[in-house]
Order: sequence, then C-alpha cells, then structure tokens
Amino acid sequence: MEKIFITGINGLLGTNLTFDLLEKGYSVKGLIRNKSKFEGKNHPNLELIEGNLFDDLTQILKEIDTVIHIAAETSQNIINYYDYWKINCNATNQLLNSAILCKVKKFVFVSSVNTLGYGTLNNLGTEKDEIKSPLKSSFYALSKLEAENILLKDKDKIKVIIINPSFMIGAYDTKPSSGKIILMGLKKKIIFYPPGGKNFVDVKDVSRGIISSLNKGKNGEKYIIANENISYVGFFEKLNKLENQFPIMIRVPKAILIAIGYLGDGLRFFQLKTNLSSTNMRILCIDNFYNNQKSISDLEMEYLPIEAAIKDSIEYFKKKFK
Repeated sequence: MEKIFITGINGLLGTNLTFDLLEKGYSVKGLIRNKSKFEGKNHPNLELIEGNLFDDLTQILKEIDTVIHIAAETSQNIINYYDYWKINCNATNQLLNSAILCKVKKFVFVSSVNTLGYGTLNNLGTEKDEIKSPLKSSFYALSKLEAENILLKDKDKIKVIIINPSFMIGAYDTKPSSGKIILMGLKKKIIFYPPGGKNFVDVKDVSRGIISSLNKGKNGEKYIIANENISYVGFFEKLNKLENQFPIMIRVPKAILIAIGYLGDGLRFFQLKTNLSSTNMRILCIDNFYNNQKSISDLEMEYLPIEAAIKDSIEYFKKKFK
C-alpha cells in the first residue's frame, strides 16, 4: 500500500484528494492545524497529524512514499512579498529537503496555472509559456513560481512533479476560497461582473489529475489541470441557468476596476490590508485562458463539465450556510 503525506488536507483540494486516495486504496497522512476542522470521515487508512509546515516532519516522512504539497498562502490582501515567500517558498524548500533526507520517492507540488503565460481562445497558454503581466506583479503567483524553480533544481535527488491547476470550484470549500465566486452570484438580484475571463476546473478533476500523475507523471514536468475557458459573464450565466434565477447582470468597465485598484494601492501604501490592488483588478480584465492537452495526452485526463462543479459547490454552500 503506497503511503501518501498531504499538506493542506482540510482545504478544497486537500479534502477531495483525500477522499479519492482512500477510495483507491492509498494510505494517507495529512498535516492539519486542528483535527476538528477536517470535514471528512474517519478511515482506517487515514491519520491526521496536528502541526504546521515549519515543524520537524522527518519522523513522519521516513515512512512515506510520496509527498503531495498543497498548503500555501493564497490570501490576496497581503502587502509584502516576504509573507508569501516564507510559506510558499521557504516552507516548501524545508519540506523538500526533509523528503530528500528521508528518501521519499516522489514530491508532487500543487502550484498554480498563473505561474505560466496565459493566452486567448485562439492561442491558449501552455506549460511552455512564461508568466506575463499583470500576473508578473502578483506576489502570490511569483512566490509559487519561485517555489517551482526551487523544486526543479533538485529533481535529480527526488522525482518532482508540478501540478498547475486553474481556478478550482467544488464541494468542501471550507473557508470559502475560490467558491466566493459562487456566493457572489447565488440568489442575488443583481450580479456585477468584470470584463475578463478565466479557466475553470472541477476540483474533482484536479484530484484525479494528481493521482494520475503519481504513476504517469514525468520527473521535472509541469501539468496544467484546467478545463473550460469562460468569460465571467458566461460563468454567471451557467450558474443562473442551474439555479433558475434571473438577476440583472451589470458589466463593470475596466476603467472603473483599475481606478478601484489604484485606491487599493493607496491603502496598501499605508500598510492597510485589502484585496484591492491595481494588479488584482487588471487580472480581472484579462482573458486568463489555458490549454489542457498535455494533461489529456500524458495523464489520460477526461474532464467533467464545469456545470457539475458549480452544482456541487452550490449544494455544499446551501448545506453549510442553511
């Protein structure tokens, strides 16, 4: 029985991945700050370990075949790059070194599609495309890219596989994180949407992609796990259809979003935390689209309709907030 160690086990992806791994017969150990926060059920092949990324994990990793590193700092209101770096880079490097020391066979790093160059519908971004503006100004994206480069330098010491998921949605988004976009449109009479778009993927697909990479992934390779390239208005139209709701749809002009972003920059200058920034607002105005063909050919991925992920997310939030 292959033994897996997962960080970020209680997040959107970590929870879904744990369910899938246990169902397929893997033994799973998961790092979690508080065991009571895990929404999964007890399982004989699951062990939850309370702690954080800066703990000495070598005693645990001595029994592990594969590390799947999901945990990351993803908040968009952080002002300084260092606050991303210490979690997304420094902690990742520490975990990597511990894995090498303990002779772990594989290190799967869940990064972000935003470390790669996005494209348009006619020229989709791929694993070979380099990050570009405005994402080059995103501290989160840059920290994940730096972590990728740290890992790839040691691919001769341990098998390194990098997973680059696009915008994940689905059930068990406990914070919520990406699921906020569902809550923005659910049962609203008016929906304001930005002019851009992005690639959306079912978290279940990302989970299956990671599991497939354990056997089919190649050392030192990056794999985009992504599905439908959709405008924001197109996404909300799908949500409206599923919920049989008819809100007023209002497109927020780019100029207004950028102005709001500059206001956020001013607040950040005075060390006030806010999700608003000119970088974040510019990202909402681009077509952040990607190609998933490498995952289909190498990992044999078959993707679920994004409507299934929207439905799962809606049902989860209705139960959580009822």
